[in-house]
Amino acid sequence: MVLPRLTQARAPLVRDIQVVDEWGQAQTLQIPAERDLTVYVDRRELVTLMTLGAHPEWLVLGYLRNQRLVRSPADVESVSVDWEVGAAAVRTRDGIDRIEERTARRVVTTGCGQGSVFGGLMDELHELRLPAAQLTQAQLYALVNVIRLQESTYKSAGSVHGCALFRGEEMLVFVEDVGRHNAIDTIAGWMWMHGVGTAQAEPDSPFVFYTTGRLTSEMVIKSAQMGVAVVVSRSGITQMGHDIASRIGLCAIGRATNRHFYCYTAPDRLVLQPGLAGQRRESGRD
Repeated sequence: MVLPRLTQARAPLVRDIQVVDEWGQAQTLQIPAERDLTVYVDRRELVTLMTLGAHPEWLVLGYLRNQRLVRSPADVESVSVDWEVGAAAVRTRDGIDRIEERTARRVVTTGCGQGSVFGGLMDELHELRLPAAQLTQAQLYALVNVIRLQESTYKSAGSVHGCALFRGEEMLVFVEDVGRHNAIDTIAGWMWMHGVGTAQAEPDSPFVFYTTGRLTSEMVIKSAQMGVAVVVSRSGITQMGHDIASRIGLCAIGRATNRHFYCYTAPDRLVLQPGLAGQRRESGRD
């Protein structure tokens, strides 16, 4: 397969600002360097994404993938990002069929930053097929611990979401951005560019997507489109996210911190090992 040519237009992830603390003392802090990136497909303006800019080419490629505007990385000839003008130019090999029609209807989502998906995605849920996959409770605890130890922009500057793709307990890629939808799109682009597919996973090491953000309908759909059947969040789940995950058989696990978690949907995909949870706390925890 011929992969698209990508620029490597990196940008600083943080910037220094001056603040005054509760003692009236001046301090220098770092904050995320959010910037806008307008995506053009074959010279047609498509969307403007708000992003940190860590991996903008993967982000654009994954966005096109998760919006189902392109079906294969071979459909894209190149992605060129220029931060001086804040633009990403996508050149396809044969154009995108019915692009005006397919991008005309948008669904505004709860995503932070740019939070919209093209409405046709909701109509295509019946096409989603998830691989057979099971995660053990021990593997869940292991990947949560990997995230806890991960060096991140969040630890130094806050105000960003982190997402990661695991194969069993092995973290394949970790991405941060101002919006969790950007982070998952970037991972989708990374998967294409590195030839990573869920069919490569062994039964005892399934692909698992992790996010620090809540599991909305958008996050559930995008995970399923990437072929990932188990999704773990540090946060919770929305009603529509729960409904869609239940409908397609995706295992959604939330409030996953330390030894605590809730399995919201498809519990048959989670191999419980209650003895690993430790002593039960008093009722009332969230």
